Amino acid sequence: MDLTRRRLLGLAGASLSGIALHAAGFSTGKVWAAPRFAGDPFAFGVASGDPVPDGVVLWTRLAPDPLALDGRGGMPERVVDVQWEVAEDERFTTRVRRGSTRATPELAHSVHAEVSGLAPGRDYFYRFRAGRDLSPVGRTRTAPTSTSALSFAFASCQCWYEGFYTGYRHMAGEDLDLVVHLGDYLYEYGVGETGGVRNVALDASFQRETHSLIDYRNRHALTRLDVDLQAAHQAFPWVLTWDDHEVENNWAGDFAQLDTDGLPDQDPEAWRARKAAAFQTYYEHLPLRLPQRPNGAEARMFRRLGFGQLLDLHVLDTRSHRDDQVCGDGTKPGCDVERSAPDRTILGAEQESWLLDGAGRSGATWNVLANQTLIAQVDQDPDPLVHSSGLDMWDGYTAARDRLLTGLWERGANNPVVVTGDIHRAVVADLTLDFADEHAPVVATEFAGSSLTSGKDGSPTDEVGAAWMAPGVNPHLRWHSSQRGYTVVHLTPDALTADYRVTPFVTIPGAGLTTVASFHVAAGQPGAQRA
Repeated sequence: MDLTRRRLLGLAGASLSGIALHAAGFSTGKVWAAPRFAGDPFAFGVASGDPVPDGVVLWTRLAPDPLALDGRGGMPERVVDVQWEVAEDERFTTRVRRGSTRATPELAHSVHAEVSGLAPGRDYFYRFRAGRDLSPVGRTRTAPTSTSALSFAFASCQCWYEGFYTGYRHMAGEDLDLVVHLGDYLYEYGVGETGGVRNVALDASFQRETHSLIDYRNRHALTRLDVDLQAAHQAFPWVLTWDDHEVENNWAGDFAQLDTDGLPDQDPEAWRARKAAAFQTYYEHLPLRLPQRPNGAEARMFRRLGFGQLLDLHVLDTRSHRDDQVCGDGTKPGCDVERSAPDRTILGAEQESWLLDGAGRSGATWNVLANQTLIAQVDQDPDPLVHSSGLDMWDGYTAARDRLLTGLWERGANNPVVVTGDIHRAVVADLTLDFADEHAPVVATEFAGSSLTSGKDGSPTDEVGAAWMAPGVNPHLRWHSSQRGYTVVHLTPDALTADYRVTPFVTIPGAGLTTVASFHVAAGQPGAQRA
């Protein structure tokens, strides 16, 4: 079905009105007093997120027919009361909190229960009930007010049709306090008739790129049905932020991606309608708090979470507030004047000030920035006479990068470390005040994690990685790999260690897991050392 401009605008209005109704506690649907479902209403499992010392947000979505082509998940236009309960043990013999929230058709019958009154730094178990049906049991963990050690994993770029989520099955078995997801939770491209490497027959509606509210709902539904992904959500609280593919490749604020003719592929009103649909469905399918609930095509994703005196986690949004990419985007030489314009921003003025002021005031030992795309300068051409830059990365916004690193340095931010996604390759880099000067002070360390599946099977190195790591080209880059996987970060008051876990293949299920590299950052001594 073709999406006309009028239809797209209608969908944006529906998204905004649905959010507003939900916020006010109203719905146009009647209450379903005694729901009976044709299938398992908890087919997407359960999740928790954004832990604070006294609570977390608990999530599920009712969908007895999860891939229903109308995007409703097999649910009627009725409101359902969903009960939730939290206990100290998996058998729920010691219940500590319980409540009820309404799942409305306006938000695809998703549930976001913000639970408070819990004890800091401990495990809890939770579940939901709708009618006679009981959800799986999830485990979560509140943030500590005092701790001497903390561990989290970070991941990104999980293209469903390019690989199996075996990495998440391994992650679910780790001993973690939380998981940080850095974006590209789904991909907007057409899935294809057989679902890529998954080899699953799909309806024709999945074979086109996502544009409408229904398209995005069903793409999230397809992603959330993966049992390995569900296992990782069920095991730990997650902290999430988006990148580009949750909406469209390389989108930038109010700017859609350039089409083959060099012009935006949608007019401004249709683009905002598409963003509104994507933003709403992102909220519907993930354990996010009310401040992250979108208002049409606007949302505030950047936020800060504290974990005692050990860690302040600064969650960034480098998509919603950035200037458009210069010189037509992509990776190319030249464009130095345009990309280094002093007023260019990737965070926006408000977020940039919030980040620098917050990191400067932080009393935590570690300030970790959850960031989308690579901050480190990367000359992507080994020819010493050619400097080629990735214009979607911070290399396309060099003045903004200078303000960030100089600002952290001048404010004396405690031990800044950046965790990054997006680039489908793992990179460890020193972030300095001047990348052209090998003796410039190191401000922070950047750990970029590879994709979970995107790019299909990887390798320890590839042509791009060889160019990046060529002698003398990027001396601040410490290590590179293009294998698939995730990264586990361990923190103590003395040191931060990053362990790179990789799977040898993702195009078939059942891969093992190997730690291929570990790097160590000592408190007070920025810069990574191979462990």
